[in-house]
Parts: sequence; structure tokens; C-alpha cells
Amino acid sequence: MDEVELYIENFNQQGDGIALYSKEGAPSSKVAVSHAIIGDLIKADLYKRKKRGFLKARLTSIVKKSKLRTEPLCSHCQICGGCRWQEMNYSEQLKFKEKIIAKEFSAHIPKILPIIPCNDPYNYRNKMEFSFSENGAKTKFLGLMIAAANRYVFNVEKCYLASSWFSDVLNGVRAWWEKSLLGAYKAITNEGTLRSLTIREGKNTNEKMVFLTVSGRSEFALSKTDISSFVEAVKSSLPNTENLSIFLRIWQIAKGSPTQFFDMHLFGPDHIKEKINIQGKELVFKISPSSFFQPNTFQAEKLYNKALELTEVSKEDVVFDLYCGTGTLGMIFSSYVKKVVGIELNRDAIIDAEENLKLNNIENFELHQGDVGKVLTSMDKISPDLVIVDPPRSGLDHLALSNLKILRPKNILYISCNPKTQSENIKELLKEGYILKVIQPVDQFPHTIHIENIALLARN
Repeated sequence: MDEVELYIENFNQQGDGIALYSKEGAPSSKVAVSHAIIGDLIKADLYKRKKRGFLKARLTSIVKKSKLRTEPLCSHCQICGGCRWQEMNYSEQLKFKEKIIAKEFSAHIPKILPIIPCNDPYNYRNKMEFSFSENGAKTKFLGLMIAAANRYVFNVEKCYLASSWFSDVLNGVRAWWEKSLLGAYKAITNEGTLRSLTIREGKNTNEKMVFLTVSGRSEFALSKTDISSFVEAVKSSLPNTENLSIFLRIWQIAKGSPTQFFDMHLFGPDHIKEKINIQGKELVFKISPSSFFQPNTFQAEKLYNKALELTEVSKEDVVFDLYCGTGTLGMIFSSYVKKVVGIELNRDAIIDAEENLKLNNIENFELHQGDVGKVLTSMDKISPDLVIVDPPRSGLDHLALSNLKILRPKNILYISCNPKTQSENIKELLKEGYILKVIQPVDQFPHTIHIENIALLARN
């Protein structure tokens, strides 16, 4: 490896610091360095090349600290691939995220509101997934991925992104594993038993869930003794087991067949609940191991309240919630409109949505399971007043955009975790006679580059 001195000028899409490096008069190359901050002068080992130059470097020392730097709370910060910005002042993180939004939407000239910050940039996650791994010497690791080192895991002792009891359970399960003969699952060979440990909680209900994901191959199955000792390890990690649910998830892979998950309920209630407050009204959500829920409950409340405030719906409005998942957004709007129609392909998500509608006594929400395009074709032609979309990071695909063009709603509420693909989709919608009225970024994930963004479009 070559150690070089680099000045960090920017960040890439992963939140790594970016510097320019040139060797012996050759053209400059961009170098990505994890945990480097804009304004840092650093020394780093170049370790990954492309034909035209170096791509990545590993931070070895800081020659001169950036003015944006702060002392990280977490002792794992330098090695962890999660909180790449924990060493940057939180106020500066917010400023940089606002710059990202302004850059992505500069061509649209919308009204961009100030980013909504987290009240507490720590202890905000309601879900964490930790990986099992072993090296060649059979040393056991249970934790998170090392920054800039794909597939390598380090032992997390304490993670400050979630409640402290997450770390207590994590360390208890690691101690259980150390005493067992079970091996970590290896995806390359499809061998081994233990894949991941997932921990969830209801931030507003204090209900807890732990589930262990294992291989579906029978020769690597856990014994009854393994399962009972795992349950005891989790229970003994906590001061009490009230509102604690424990599951075993079997991840079955078979060549030529779709991947399947089988959940085995081991202890406590068969689900947990979460509550969110929307304009003074409380909504309750049932969460099973497979359920999706926003990972930051407190910011989700701010996100949904702001979305409702910006959209200004009325009791005469019909709302379509396309690709609705478990129907959270549609449920939030249901109290303020005449009717909500939700469409979702995933059958499990629809089951969760149906349960949540019952829990909240919502009767003006019509759910359809199936492909959005096909369901829309089979329905009576209705021109909705509002269409809600909250797609994955890849954004809306061609079919989804076509469906929006066919529906031609008066307003489109587009919520996204990827402003880049969101901006690209909005360019297409502007060609269809829509105007972009307002943009509202929300900081869902402090210490990372990720941004949640609300965009409201209106038809001319």
C-alpha cells in the first residue's frame, strides 16, 4: 500500500470523503476515504485501483482537523460502516444535506423548506440488524460491517443509534454463541447456521422484539437445546421480559425456487405495537418480524405530520396510495378525506395493512392486492384528487410513472429516501403539466448521508 497525504474536498453518495490525487504527473483521480470530513488534511493508504487510478484509501491519521469535526460519542466510530458522519457536527450535517437537496432540485426552482432535524441525533433507531461472521481462524464476530471492507464484521459492544438495551441483548447473544458449536452462515457456500440478529422496539410503547435468522438447510438446523438456550440468553440480558417477543426466522434458499421465510414464535406476544401521533390523533400499528415500519419513529411522526400539513386535503377528496406497503400513509390521510384506495403487490404487506385498519377502526380505506397497473385497469375510472407514492431508493419505474400519467391526479405527494431518483422522476412529471410546489427535507438518519424528502406536485 502507498501512504499519501490528501485534502478532503467533498463527499460521495455513500458519505465518504473525496480527495483528488495525482501521481508523477498523471491525471488526477478521485479517492474515497471513509470517516474523512470535508476540510480534513489526512494521511491514508491507497488500496484499491482502477485502470485510470486509485479509487479508495484507508484513513491512517489526521494531519490537520477540519473545522467541521467533533469528537464522536461511539468508540467504534473509526471502524464502523454505519455512522460515517458521527465525527461531523450535527448542525453541519444538516447544512450539507440541505445543499444536496438544493443541488438536486435547482432546475425545478421549487420552494425548499429548511430541513427538519432530529431532537436527539442518537438513540433514534427502532430497528437494528447485526450480522454473524467467522474468520479463517474461527474467531466469532457478531456486529456490523467494517467501513470500506465488504463482508467483514466487527464485534459491536455498544451502538448509540438505538436504545441501550439493544446492546445488552447483542452482547448476551454473542456470549451465547461463543459457548455453542454453531457456525456463522457463509453465503458463498450456503453453509453454516447463523445469519443475523434483528432487534426492534416500539419507541412509544416500550415493546421489544428479538429474532434470530438462520439457514434453512436441514443439516445446519438448530437443536431444541440451541433454541431454548438462545431464548434464555435474550431473556437474561434484560431486567424484565414484559412485552418481549422472541422469534426464530428460517431463511430457505433452493435453486430454481423463490426465497422463503418461515417465522417460529418462541416467546412472548406474537407481535409488538407502535404508536404515532398525527395532529393530536393516535394511530396504532401492529409489527411482526416481516412488517415494514419507518426505522425512526419520532422523525416519522414529523414526516407524516408535515406531509399532511403541506397537502391540504378536504373531506371530499379521494386519495390513491399506490405501492402502499402496509398502508401507513393512506391510514394517516384517511381521517381527513372521503376515501383512500391502497394498492400493493406484496401479500404479506396487505395482511399487515388489513390488521392495522382494524386496530384503528378505519373504514374508508379500500385495499387491493396486486400489480398496480393491472388493478388500476380493472377498477372503475376515478380521477383521484391526490396520489401518494413512497417508492424504494430506485424510485418510480416506467410503469409506475405511466400509471401516474393515466390517473392525472390534481396533486401528487411523492416521499422518497433518495432525492436523486426522486428528482429524475419529477422531471418526467413536470413534462405532463405538473408544477413542483414545495420541497421539505427531513433528517431521518443522523450521522449518515441519507435524507428523507417530501415533494408536493400540483397539476396546472
